[in-house]
Amino acid sequence: MNRITGLFNIKYPIIQAGMIWCSGWKLASAVSNAGCLGLIGSGSMYPEILREHIIKCKKATDKPFGINVPLLYPQIDDHIKIILDEKVKIVFTSAGNPKRFTSLLKDNGVTVVHVVANSKFALKCEEAGVDAVVAEGFEAGGHNGIEETTTFCLIPRVRESISLPLIAAGGIASGRGVLAAFALGAEGVQIGSRFAASVESSAHENFKKAMISSSEGDTKLVLKKIIPVRILKNKFYQQVQEAEDRGASADELRELLGRARAKLGMFGGDLDTGELEIGQIAGFIKEIKPAAQIIEEIVNEFEQVRKQLSNFSFK
Repeated sequence: MNRITGLFNIKYPIIQAGMIWCSGWKLASAVSNAGCLGLIGSGSMYPEILREHIIKCKKATDKPFGINVPLLYPQIDDHIKIILDEKVKIVFTSAGNPKRFTSLLKDNGVTVVHVVANSKFALKCEEAGVDAVVAEGFEAGGHNGIEETTTFCLIPRVRESISLPLIAAGGIASGRGVLAAFALGAEGVQIGSRFAASVESSAHENFKKAMISSSEGDTKLVLKKIIPVRILKNKFYQQVQEAEDRGASADELRELLGRARAKLGMFGGDLDTGELEIGQIAGFIKEIKPAAQIIEEIVNEFEQVRKQLSNFSFK
């Protein structure tokens, strides 16, 4: 046991990221039932849909699970009320000021974790009173840090900046990746893309197939003038890239993005004009598997590589 497994009362220090359009109750409950922490991604849900997913998740698992709450969500107050009404005990917040809801949540017995992309905001998390921090590197899919700091550089910097339990995210999808994160100072990992390509993921099958068909270099961070997001290269990406190359304004980019672009691609399966949010590690993923099998393989590889490295020496 370490501080992360103790904090969440889980067997393995692995958290499934709360990804929009990919992580509903089926994925969250499957991950939790396998000994890790599943998260429902509330950022793509209307309030009553979130309530429905929480109720179904409770029926599907008696293990701990949580909710990922992007603080920029327009109906955030409704989401927080539902989380408290349904007595969810773990919340991961992101994309906003950690002070906004931390006190309210903790006063109601909720364990609060905040996602950051630099050590400056990790310190603000500690000041805000959160229970743990997720430090997410530039490799990650979806909304990302503007600084483009990689996980390999970010984790040691955050580790020396805060005393809180630290979870590494971005570019992790294997036991080797987990071990590397631990070597850098993390006590747990948050994994997104690998679980997005799972059987239980609510992503469209077209999107899942696009993930496992991709290679390194097939994703890019774009839309920095709005909110940085890493996506698979497709027709929509080309339109964004052309607009950014000619110096398009933030308003022009918002018009190009439009509404429900991510839903169109990730949930609707439109691989041409949809926004396909995924991490760089997608090029490593070659099969769609059940979440429990993914976790078993990660744990087994972690132990195998750890034993191999115990025999390594510079001398």
